[in-house]
Amino acid sequence: MTRAAAFLLLLALALDAQPRKKVLAIGAAAGYQHDETTDGLATIWKLGKETGLWDTFIRTDTQLITKKKLPLNAKNLDFFDAVVFYTTGELAIDDEQKAALMSFIHDDGKGFVGLHSAIDTFYKWPQFGEMTGAWFENHPWGVFQAPVIVEDPNFPAMKAFPREFVIEDEIYEPTKDFSREKTRVLARLDETKIDLKNPLVKRTDKDFPVAWAKMYGKGRVFYSTFGHTAESWTRPDVQAMYREAVKWSLGLIPGDATPRPRP
Repeated sequence: MTRAAAFLLLLALALDAQPRKKVLAIGAAAGYQHDETTDGLATIWKLGKETGLWDTFIRTDTQLITKKKLPLNAKNLDFFDAVVFYTTGELAIDDEQKAALMSFIHDDGKGFVGLHSAIDTFYKWPQFGEMTGAWFENHPWGVFQAPVIVEDPNFPAMKAFPREFVIEDEIYEPTKDFSREKTRVLARLDETKIDLKNPLVKRTDKDFPVAWAKMYGKGRVFYSTFGHTAESWTRPDVQAMYREAVKWSLGLIPGDATPRPRP
């Protein structure tokens, strides 16, 4: 056996010896029903299996968002290392569940990854918007050939993309109170190549982030608007983005989420 083969074997054994992380992936909807929720959550499940780094527990309800002891072998948040949301609307959770989710991220240092419509959720819960970094304002251009500029090619979730690329997807315009002082924008729309005269455009600063990372207390938060279309989930670069984003949220890889002004 060559040294390279021996090294790879030892590396594989070391990975197998490490306990897999646990990811809770929630596809609950109390608003618009996205058909691609299945594609998104299935992709997170597949990436966990392929890498051997995490097991994904997919739910379409919010029962496990709690720190209370649950019956019948149900897991609570203490069992998990990160939560993934592909959700919409005012989901049915009580005050204990809200406090448990924020504590899970902010105090326990666990991860949160938002897929596409995750920021179209919990408008009546200010702390949720503070955690994610923004809420959905609109998608002025619908599904279109979106021109994207990668601002931080060194962040692990961005490494699969070229510095500029086009993706056919539905791009969310985040709320006006989105702030680069609180988040690290990883990629944005190229404002020189989009219709800014569209009457649905609300942002006057011409700043349309499509992916960002931030710290929330001890926790790591990642969000991207990508994932409205089934085709997006078949793209190797989008899959790589979410794979590395989950790994980063789990604390398995480094990545600088320090806020910075627009380049």
